[in-house]
Amino acid sequence: MVGDGQMGVVMAAILAWRGTDVVLWGPLPASLAALARDRRSSRLPELELPDAVRVEPDAARALGGATIVVNAIPTQFVRAAWKDAARHVGAGVPVVSVTKGIEDGTLLRPSEVIAACVPMAGGARPVAVLSGPTIAAELARRLPATMVSAAADHALAERVQRTFAMPWLRIYTNGDVTGVEIAGAAKNVVALAAGMIDGLGLGSNAKSALLARGLAEIVRLGTALGAKPETFFGIAGVGDLATTCFSPEGRNRSCGEAIGRGEALEAYLARTDSVVEGVATSRALLSLAAKHGVDMPIVAAVESILFRGMTPAEAIRGLMGREARAERVG
Repeated sequence: MVGDGQMGVVMAAILAWRGTDVVLWGPLPASLAALARDRRSSRLPELELPDAVRVEPDAARALGGATIVVNAIPTQFVRAAWKDAARHVGAGVPVVSVTKGIEDGTLLRPSEVIAACVPMAGGARPVAVLSGPTIAAELARRLPATMVSAAADHALAERVQRTFAMPWLRIYTNGDVTGVEIAGAAKNVVALAAGMIDGLGLGSNAKSALLARGLAEIVRLGTALGAKPETFFGIAGVGDLATTCFSPEGRNRSCGEAIGRGEALEAYLARTDSVVEGVATSRALLSLAAKHGVDMPIVAAVESILFRGMTPAEAIRGLMGREARAERVG
C-alpha cells in the first residue's frame, strides 16, 4: 500500500480483514511514524489498523516483496512519491490506483501517471483502477458499498475484484479505464459546486439541476476522449457523483460549502489536513476540455471561483443566464 491518507489506510484495512498481510508505506516519514505508533490516522480516527498491516518506512522493504501494489497517493503528488520508490516494484507486479484526479500540467489520468512513473523492463506496467462511491469513513464502518475494477486486461480487473471483495463491498469489473477515471476526476469538481450551493442555501432544486447538468458535461468530455457513455451512468459515474455531492463527509463538497459561506479557498485549505482533489483538477479538467473542444460551463465556473476571483453568486447568474436550448446529455 502506497499512501497513508484516508483511502490508503482504509484499503489496507480491507485487505487485512480479508486475511492478507499488508505493508503500508508513504513518502512522509513523520506521518508514517505517527501511524505506526498510534495505529490510527488523524484523518480517519475511528479506524484502528489491524495487526496484519505493517507500517514500513523503508520503501525497499515495503515494496520489494509485493505481489500487488495499491497507489493511494493524491494525483498531484504521485510523481514525487514514486520518484525513488518505483525501482523497488518487481517486474510484472500490477499497480492498482484508487486515486481520482487529472495531473495539472500534463493532463494525464492517474493510471497514465503511474504507468510512466513505475515503468517495467520488457513491457508496460500492468495498471488497474479501483473506483466508485466510497466515502472512507463509511468503508471503515463496513457499511455496504460498491466499486468498479477497471483495466484493459480483463484478467487483471477480475484479480483486483477478487482481491478486494468483501461481504459488504461488491466490486464489478469494467474495461473502460478512461471513463472510470474521467468520472472519478470530474465528479470532484462538480462536488465543489454542489457544496457552494449548500453554502449559499439555494436548495435541492438547484443542487439536483447541478448534478444533472454536471453529469452531461462529464459525459461530453469522456466520450470525446474515447470513453463509453454507459460508464457514466453506472457506479463509477453517477453513483460516485451523487455520493460526493450529497455526503456531509465529502471533502470537495465540504470545501465548496465553506466557499459558498464566504470563506476564502486559501483559508479553508490551511485548516484542513486532507487533500481537496477537485481544486487542482478543476484547472486541469478545463484545460483538457479546451484541448478537445468540449464545452464545460460548470467546470469553467468552478475554476473561475477558485482561481479568478469570481464569486459563487456571479457564477450562478452566469450559468442561469446562458442561452436557452434543448436538453442534451453527451
